[in-house]
Amino acid sequence: MRIITIANQKGGVGKTTTAINLSAALAKIGARTLLVDIDPQANATSGLGLPSDHRVNIYHLLIGVSDFYTVVKKHGEIENLHVLPSSPDLAGAEVELRQEHGWESRLKNALKSMPNYDFVIIDTPPSLGTLTINALTASDSILIPVQCEYYALEGIGQLLRTIKLIRTSLNPDLEIEGFLLTMFDSRLNLAKQVVNEVRRFFEDKVFETVIPRSVKLAEAPSFGKPITLYAPGSNAAWAYIKLAQEVLRNAKESARKGA
Repeated sequence: MRIITIANQKGGVGKTTTAINLSAALAKIGARTLLVDIDPQANATSGLGLPSDHRVNIYHLLIGVSDFYTVVKKHGEIENLHVLPSSPDLAGAEVELRQEHGWESRLKNALKSMPNYDFVIIDTPPSLGTLTINALTASDSILIPVQCEYYALEGIGQLLRTIKLIRTSLNPDLEIEGFLLTMFDSRLNLAKQVVNEVRRFFEDKVFETVIPRSVKLAEAPSFGKPITLYAPGSNAAWAYIKLAQEVLRNAKESARKGA
């Protein structure tokens, strides 16, 4: 099992879009996948067609009043995909958890009772606060979306410093899964320049797959569907399938090295 947090404190970079569509693509290629929505905005939950007003959700799991099996939901259309839904209730956990001893490990401990998935994908808030720290503490790696626009690398330094702190004090084995270039428009020279800059800066830590800017991709969440269901023949759908295959190869390579 590989637990991957998708995080970037900069908003609008395709973080939740990637959480939804990578999870769905992994499930489509046969991997047993759990999407954990730990963002109080609950956009990953609604983007997969689940209501964000569940009487029990990840908030209740984190504060210890519900167990994993009470909270987890099976996706109705994608056989291998399960979801731990979020809700605006989760906003209160930012304050409540900080008052508890060992608050950084609440998600890690809550996930110990889950079945053995192939992949767990965690969507986080656009901040480096309590919930994101919980996600990184529970994870094997972090996937960082970077949009192909001006100021693409803005804030990445702060995120890398946070990763270093997490490694030092909470999760020494946390790896960088990779930097994912998103919102790529091949018509723009600026987008091509950003791709080259990110690849030069982070080298082999950048995924080969680049996610295109796509109207269909933007529309899909309002229909409660991942792109592989909403527009399965689109370039964006194929891009997320390619990304899922890359992530699967990385996991196999990591497992081989650890064997």
